[in-house]
Amino acid sequence: MSTIAPTWLWVFFVGAVIVALFVDFVVLRKQGAHEVTVKEAVNWSLIWVALSLAFNGLFWWAVKDSTGSTEIATTRALEFLTGYLIEKSLAVDNIFVFLMIFTYFSVPPAYQKRVLMIGIIGAIVLRTAMILVGGWLIAQFHWILYLFGAFLLITGIKMWWAAGQEPDLESNPALKLLRRLMPVSQNFDGEKFFTLEGGRRLATPLLLVIALVGLTDVIFAVDSIPAIFAITNDPFIVLTSNIFAILGLRAMYFLLAAMATKFHLLSYGLAVILAFIGTKMMLIDLVKIPVMVSLGAVVAILAFTMWLSVRTAPRIPDAQR
Repeated sequence: MSTIAPTWLWVFFVGAVIVALFVDFVVLRKQGAHEVTVKEAVNWSLIWVALSLAFNGLFWWAVKDSTGSTEIATTRALEFLTGYLIEKSLAVDNIFVFLMIFTYFSVPPAYQKRVLMIGIIGAIVLRTAMILVGGWLIAQFHWILYLFGAFLLITGIKMWWAAGQEPDLESNPALKLLRRLMPVSQNFDGEKFFTLEGGRRLATPLLLVIALVGLTDVIFAVDSIPAIFAITNDPFIVLTSNIFAILGLRAMYFLLAAMATKFHLLSYGLAVILAFIGTKMMLIDLVKIPVMVSLGAVVAILAFTMWLSVRTAPRIPDAQR
């Protein structure tokens, strides 16, 4: 797998992720268990977006310095930005499933941030492995791009038909399997994953929630990772855009959870984006769609869907406000 990124930028990226996670954990530990406010979520979301854009600027400079070409640097930076935006967009659907899981298990808001933090670390490890394997497969077997494209197109169509329907978590096979594998307590015990009841060591619902969050991310990674490979085959761009999008997932969750009802049509927009990217991947050897066009299409679809969601959002009676 070839990449345009110099070795020192790989080292810088790994170091930046480790430092970011360390700072996040230190802040998390100092704050203790508490409910994240909308203001706090907005501030952290802006911080993560700013760090991602700053890294993209550094990436642009590194490519320009190593190739001597502003055009190549700009193209690669746009690929990062497009991949980052696609991953952020698809994470929205992921977040709505997290919200459903937290609601189903009545997870206190004060405990949710720890679950998400652990889920983010698991997602980083898992997606890194999947991206490296995916990049190797594409380098060895070019035709696998067509399979990825067809998969995304079918997934987009299925997402469109499933949009607006309430998922039934009780009949979820993963939940049934987890309950068979581990005896689960009916009550939370703070932020602990195990508790003692009647001399028996039982898993708390919090451990079950973390397992479900991890399984959910595996499912969504199967959709989102091929989507970024439709933009670029460079493993560095695929990996960094994906990881930077994941790092801001916790803050993004609390932000969207506060206004989930306002964007009730967003799943339809995400379905169209997946179908568009899948079609682009299937036609990759026939039609070369510029990165700028892909970026513009993703932004336009998201903006229109969010605008339409706000315009058609159900009004809350004054008496209930």
